[in-house]
Amino acid sequence: MTARVPSFNLRAFSIMTRKSSFRLHGGVLLAYVLAAITFTWPLVLNLSTHLTGPVGGDTGVYVWNQWVFRHELVENGGFPYFTDTLFGAERPANLSLHNYTSFQNLLATPLMRFVGVVTAFNLVYLLMTVLNGYATFLLARHVTGRAAEAWIAGLVFAWSPLLVTRGMGHFSLVGAAPLAVFLLLLMRADGHERLRDAVAMGVAVGWAASTDVYYGVYCLLLGAIFLFGRVVYIEPSPHAGRARAAGWGLDALIACVGAMTAAMVISGGWELSFLGQPLRMRSLYTPMLVLTALVMLRIAWEFRASLVPVTRADLWRCARLVTATGLVVTAAMSPVLYAAAVRLATPGREFVNAQIFWRSSPSGLDLLALVLPNPNHPLAPDAIRDWITARPHGYFENVASLPFVALGVLLLALVAGWRPSRWWAGLAIFFGALALGPFVHVAGANTFIPGPWALLRYVPLVGLARTPARFSVVMMLALAVLLASALTWLGRRSPGWRRLMLAAAGMLLAFELLPAPLTLHSAAVPALYRHVAAAPEGLKLLELPYGIRDGTFSIGDFSARTMFYQTAHGKTIMGGLLSRVSTRRINELRADPVRLGLALLSEGKELTHAQEIALIEQGPAFIRRWNIGFVVIDRGRTSDELRGLVIKAFRLHHVESEGWLSLYATDDRTRG
Repeated sequence: MTARVPSFNLRAFSIMTRKSSFRLHGGVLLAYVLAAITFTWPLVLNLSTHLTGPVGGDTGVYVWNQWVFRHELVENGGFPYFTDTLFGAERPANLSLHNYTSFQNLLATPLMRFVGVVTAFNLVYLLMTVLNGYATFLLARHVTGRAAEAWIAGLVFAWSPLLVTRGMGHFSLVGAAPLAVFLLLLMRADGHERLRDAVAMGVAVGWAASTDVYYGVYCLLLGAIFLFGRVVYIEPSPHAGRARAAGWGLDALIACVGAMTAAMVISGGWELSFLGQPLRMRSLYTPMLVLTALVMLRIAWEFRASLVPVTRADLWRCARLVTATGLVVTAAMSPVLYAAAVRLATPGREFVNAQIFWRSSPSGLDLLALVLPNPNHPLAPDAIRDWITARPHGYFENVASLPFVALGVLLLALVAGWRPSRWWAGLAIFFGALALGPFVHVAGANTFIPGPWALLRYVPLVGLARTPARFSVVMMLALAVLLASALTWLGRRSPGWRRLMLAAAGMLLAFELLPAPLTLHSAAVPALYRHVAAAPEGLKLLELPYGIRDGTFSIGDFSARTMFYQTAHGKTIMGGLLSRVSTRRINELRADPVRLGLALLSEGKELTHAQEIALIEQGPAFIRRWNIGFVVIDRGRTSDELRGLVIKAFRLHHVESEGWLSLYATDDRTRG
């Protein structure tokens, strides 16, 4: 009798595998949702009433982004990259250069109809944190093949002090998931070069740029680095004879320049005369640049770079895939590219791009900020927060604390014999160096040592990411993947201790990263704006202080709070705040004696007698021309002179006061 061999049911096995995968990914997502609720506590209890940042800061603008996107797209049935809600709507404002967060806006658009503006914003924020964790999990799992270690990596990245702090103001930077997705696609495509991979990477770049343009730039930079690593091979160079003597000559030159630099530090600099012309050497910028360049040249001298042999077929395939990626990115970004083209075609310097000079680039992170304890932790000393806040560009741009537990695990693995991936270690080091800015600072002191950003800021497209501290997001992502790799190596080395080690690392990291209870900020809109909301369509609102502001310039004193309140009343406002405001619009304000007078008074400056007379005499005509129905005055931020002049010039009638705000009507049509 022949034994019966059981047959293998491929279909049943496939179904079981899919179910297992679904349970795994569903469990991972649920765990990140629970982490988001815990780490933002008590936000989930205040979704409709509070925000994680004050409405008078960048938070107010990001809430406005989501509201105005839906307002123009759904309510007005128009193109959402142009809006008639700002600057008195003399002409629509072009939002192509604004940090518009289109992806988040799209997610919020259907939600706002059912849950309102504030709740939709908070839900999108929580979703971004979950996506950050899940995308990093997918990336780390691809690298390590382990789910638990990858989940810890996602937790570390999504709730790193760096991203938690951005969630208090710079909400566009919270949408960092496409960076992890792009790297995952890049790694999966390596060695395959399929058209579908190029298309997927193009979608990822478009997604990244639609969350924050910096992230689109980072994806392009990551792709360029990856391609460079595949076509250039670097190995130690066997120097001998004259080549070795050249190395010694560089050593001597480095010693001489170093000695001269040290002498300048000790003496305070020199002043010489050459051919009757005075030569001053008091700044360390140039000597340190020369010294750094020589040191880098000396290091490069010890290595030899060579191109990996490639065929014409390889070049053609690469060109085809890069072209496909570029076309997909262009298609994904076509709405903003169209708006940018309109701006370029408009006369009057509508396209604005801040110039970057040798020493005027925004500074980067202080090296000390990388090793400070988590400043958002409930037990963090106030002195840490105060020191970070005092740095250039404030608290939001300077928090980058690397988790001590993660650093400890990496150090333990290194001591035990683990060797990290050169790719991930190189990314962490390179983007960390970029985040230090054009010149390295340590504990507030400028070392005058130039970093890689001193050169890369002049590279086209890369220079668009003009705030170098934000490169630390990629550094943190690479560090999270390295952490998963180290945990995986330690677990394989001591399999009996793996579960205990992962549980201990996870709990310690959760404790170290915990920012809860978060400080929440009221999202309440003063009740007096109900009069503005109920007024006839077409009437506009002037708020004082008044002004125009962008990321690099301000005239007057405009507050983002005005734009946040607009989400409740919906009327066009005078003034506004965008990432970039055209020179033409600013010049128009300066040419208008009434608006210029309001801006100067809002800055606390005094008007000349002629300017004061012009404001009073032209006030009624100004109100009629712009169809202003209401004026809101913040008594806590305006002078007695400004309030008196405006009430007199515009012939205002008091309607209602609430706290520091007073609402005035300009004529009988708008009085409650």
